[in-house]
Amino acid sequence: MAAMRRGWWSRLLPWRLLQARAFPLNSTPGLGLGARTYSQGDCSYSRTALYDLLGVPSTATQAQIKAAYYRQCFLYHPDRNSGSSEAAERFTRISQAYVVLGSATLRRKYDRGLLSDEDLRGPGVRPSRTPAPDPGSPCPPPPTSRTYYGSRAAPGANRTMFNFDAFYQAHYGEQLERERRLRARREALRKRQENASLKGLRWEETRDVAAIFLVFSIFIIIGFYI
Repeated sequence: MAAMRRGWWSRLLPWRLLQARAFPLNSTPGLGLGARTYSQGDCSYSRTALYDLLGVPSTATQAQIKAAYYRQCFLYHPDRNSGSSEAAERFTRISQAYVVLGSATLRRKYDRGLLSDEDLRGPGVRPSRTPAPDPGSPCPPPPTSRTYYGSRAAPGANRTMFNFDAFYQAHYGEQLERERRLRARREALRKRQENASLKGLRWEETRDVAAIFLVFSIFIIIGFYI
């Protein structure tokens, strides 16, 4: 029995050392996420962290996951949160989460704790087909592991960058432009209202001065005849 335990431990120890060296843990500072989250290169990770990022339970359907992804990535898009590094980081992690949870294959591996870095670096695994969302809401196409992480990483590179600017310009550009035009119209309306208020104030001041001048003139005329 002792020999069997020593043999089991000798096989387990190299794997533990490999995990400690090759797959560092990653956390999301400043976003209020207590659980460890998965990012490219992680091996040890919470099995609910990606669900927490999208705001869905681990029992959510693929349609619910897809709808949550659309909602979250639109809320945290950098164009809607200008200058917020936390929003940009959250946006990137939301997209990473959907690459995994949007694919039935990768999701099963993630739920079982078997998801590896090689699963994301291999050929793009498209998210599972789900019912189409409401046509009235902006919906980016489902991401793939190739789309957001690029092809196999070059030697010496820790991770590839997520090009969220190109993604949103391609799929949310029209809606963002409508929002910009709406803000411009609101600003123009506010300025017109301010100008109208100033004109009204100036007219009231002019009217008061004219009334005072008229009364003063009447008193002068009356005094002259008296």
